[in-house]
Amino acid sequence: MKLTKLISASAVAAVLPALAFAQDAEVAAAAPDINPYIFTTLLFLIGGFLVFWMAAGFAMLEAGLVRSKNVATQLLKNVALFSIASLLYWFIGYGLMYPGDWIIPGVLGGFSPAVMEPVGLDQAEAALDYASTASDFFFQLMFCATTASIVSGTLAERIKIWPFFLFTIVLTGIIYPIEASWQWGGGFLSEMGFSDFAGSTLVHAAGGFAALAGAIVLGPRIGKFKDGKVVPMPGSNLALATLGTFILWLGWFGFNGGSQLAAGTVGDITDVSRIFVNTNMAAAAGSIAALVLTQILYGKADLTMVLNGALAGLVSITAEPLTPSILMAVIIGGLGGVIVVFTVPLLDKLKIDDVVGAIPVHLVCGIWGTLAVPLTNDGTSFVTQFIGVVSIGAFTFIVSLILWIILKVTVGIRVSEEVEITGLDKAELGMEAYPEFKG
Repeated sequence: MKLTKLISASAVAAVLPALAFAQDAEVAAAAPDINPYIFTTLLFLIGGFLVFWMAAGFAMLEAGLVRSKNVATQLLKNVALFSIASLLYWFIGYGLMYPGDWIIPGVLGGFSPAVMEPVGLDQAEAALDYASTASDFFFQLMFCATTASIVSGTLAERIKIWPFFLFTIVLTGIIYPIEASWQWGGGFLSEMGFSDFAGSTLVHAAGGFAALAGAIVLGPRIGKFKDGKVVPMPGSNLALATLGTFILWLGWFGFNGGSQLAAGTVGDITDVSRIFVNTNMAAAAGSIAALVLTQILYGKADLTMVLNGALAGLVSITAEPLTPSILMAVIIGGLGGVIVVFTVPLLDKLKIDDVVGAIPVHLVCGIWGTLAVPLTNDGTSFVTQFIGVVSIGAFTFIVSLILWIILKVTVGIRVSEEVEITGLDKAELGMEAYPEFKG
């Protein structure tokens, strides 16, 4: 009898852990998978602060490429434009870009401020198939601010700061969110099959079109074009410009990598690593292409061209950093570097003054990168990509041109000749970045 009880007790002891394990397995199977939510949210936050660091890159690049008498003004503009973008994108832009309801289906979204989740969000209330709304807003905001940074560099050294800020309000609050909604917000370009992975056209070419419109209305700097010749106006600090380029290069990993928009599976995170590699290789190819080409054409390598060549490669690969092989990423980025070397003198012939070369880098290479998407992505077509570029370009350029003209005839957008010669730092700010130096 005792032996029987002992055997029975042993059997129960052996079965209970198995039953408990089976019960735990059933509970685990019934519980939602929180990994996609957690890791995608983390991807947005990490990618977002990397793209935020690009704001420092733009500031350093522009500070290095303008003359010393305008450096403080350029730095102020970069801090202020990011702050303006943050407020306007929250209050108007995010709702326009990701509309719950369309005012005009596929074309114009609704107006509503961005709203975060409540404090201590319960797991049952979270959208576990994506990421937190706050992280998505934070990440997308950085792209909006980048668009305005592109305009800042082109129009440097002769534009009044307050009209520039007024333009930035409209660009970041209305223009960029509307055209970006056509693709990323589920608008008509998205429905057509247009593809722009991280914004070669939606962000970079759009900023370039806005800058081009401003440069046409504003006109060139005094003395830039004289007697049919282009007069060089060297920047104040090429070390800062180089630092800015490296900062932008670093930030671009967040720009493109975060645009995978998912990190909760083996496939997603592997794709992010693939994007990092292609992004880097395109930048390297762009810089080398510019290095070699300037040596061949001019007999000397040109540092500013090499810096812009790297940025050109980055812009070019941004439309599709996932599907290319490493070789194709090198080709796409390398051609971007070639484009910059030939586009800079072309703008000079057209007497369009672009202080930092933003139009060749962001506008022209943004278009090239977007049109090149079908070379590696079978889900797109050259016709659809062309339609997307034309739609975004026409809208952004025309609206920006009208706005620049309105600002010109109302408040005025250009400083006086005396102020431009003296420098905007003293006139606009009453301070200088390098008070111990003159020039």
